[in-house]
Amino acid sequence: MEFHPQPQPGTPRPWAFPAPERGTLDNGLTVLRCHRPGQQVVAVEIILDAPLDAEPEGLDGVATIMARALSEGTDKHSAEEFAAELERCGATLDAHADHPAVRVSLEVPASRLAKAMGLLAEALSAPAFADSEVDRLVRNRLDEIPHETANPARRAAKQLYADLFPATARMSRPRQGSEETVARIDSAAVRAFYEAHVRPATATAVVVGDLTGIDLDTVLADTLGTWTGDAGRARTVSPITADDTGRVIIVDRPGAVQTQLLIGRIGADRHDRVWPAQVVGTYCLGGTLTSRLDRVLREEKGYTYGVRAFGQVLRSTADGTGASLLAISGSVDTPNTGPALDDLWKVLRTLAAEGLTDAERDAAVHNLVGVAPLKYETAASVAGTLADQVEQQLPDDFQAQLYVRLAETGTVEATAAAVNAFPVDRLVTVLVGDAAQIKEPVEALGIGEVTVVTG
Repeated sequence: MEFHPQPQPGTPRPWAFPAPERGTLDNGLTVLRCHRPGQQVVAVEIILDAPLDAEPEGLDGVATIMARALSEGTDKHSAEEFAAELERCGATLDAHADHPAVRVSLEVPASRLAKAMGLLAEALSAPAFADSEVDRLVRNRLDEIPHETANPARRAAKQLYADLFPATARMSRPRQGSEETVARIDSAAVRAFYEAHVRPATATAVVVGDLTGIDLDTVLADTLGTWTGDAGRARTVSPITADDTGRVIIVDRPGAVQTQLLIGRIGADRHDRVWPAQVVGTYCLGGTLTSRLDRVLREEKGYTYGVRAFGQVLRSTADGTGASLLAISGSVDTPNTGPALDDLWKVLRTLAAEGLTDAERDAAVHNLVGVAPLKYETAASVAGTLADQVEQQLPDDFQAQLYVRLAETGTVEATAAAVNAFPVDRLVTVLVGDAAQIKEPVEALGIGEVTVVTG
């Protein structure tokens, strides 16, 4: 039998996160472009300075409805015609609203970029916001809310945000609005929010992909460059504050066979010099199947299929008003809710007392840095990260420098960051489960006052 020769590995090549080229169109739109040879699907991200805290009082969710309505018809095309034109380009167009901004994402084959960019410009500059389409989107959103409430993980997140942040803060309320506020939204409200906050001078476009043979300057000038609007007004941003007094909130779900847990507080954002060490330390604690939390709660005790620790940027600003959510999440079987929390707290106390090992630190850095070339194989992943940097007021080389700083982070630094991120006496714990079964054992742990709310 004759075998083909075994493939041999090629010569390793150095890798760095791509550096974008920055520019500005005549209408004030900031543009970041990044040529990625071989990436024939071009990704475009638009960052609109329309944060959730800019929503009018009593109209939570209007940013979400506006984002969804951008692709539901323009002054030139009905909703059906616009969808058909996108399909002819082989393009997808999505939009969503989050605390820092509204994001619009386009993916399209490079050969159809000019046509798709024209449609994107049309959606941004001349959305129809027809009464019938906005009413449909409102009904769809109202239909989603009960399903979100029924989902234990979503219900836990809603409760944590409501309990962690002041009631007056937009961050304490559902990102996409409540049944009460969404029901008030109409096309006039959507139009007013759009006119107040959507304009090229305060927006940024990120274009990533294989731009060989594409005159991107001309494409931009003929599409997004025709979008007009005034300069807008500067907004004041209040610092993020939170009450992380150690306490437990049980969202009662009688008969639940599992308890969904979400433990959190706020911490440093990406502008803080501790961020790289915080990333490494959090990864060692609960970032993978081999982390400490999984090793104890999943492998040794069998309480869960998995528990994760993570840091999620809420808002990141150069003036120090930003923060990230530091959290531990997972689910455990109902009878073992008390023991699982007890062991989780033991893991945190052991971390504070003994620290991480060099082996844990090395494995974390190897995984975090080593996976980067795979993580950024697609144009969309690169565009999304560049857009995150814009949204969070970070320099264009932040991601590239982050990998350097991760590699330089030592075990002692990572330990200190993880301990400071998850202090055992300053964590807000939300449990979605059967209060009749879990309240007493949780109270016996002494990790904070226990309150029960309806599910």
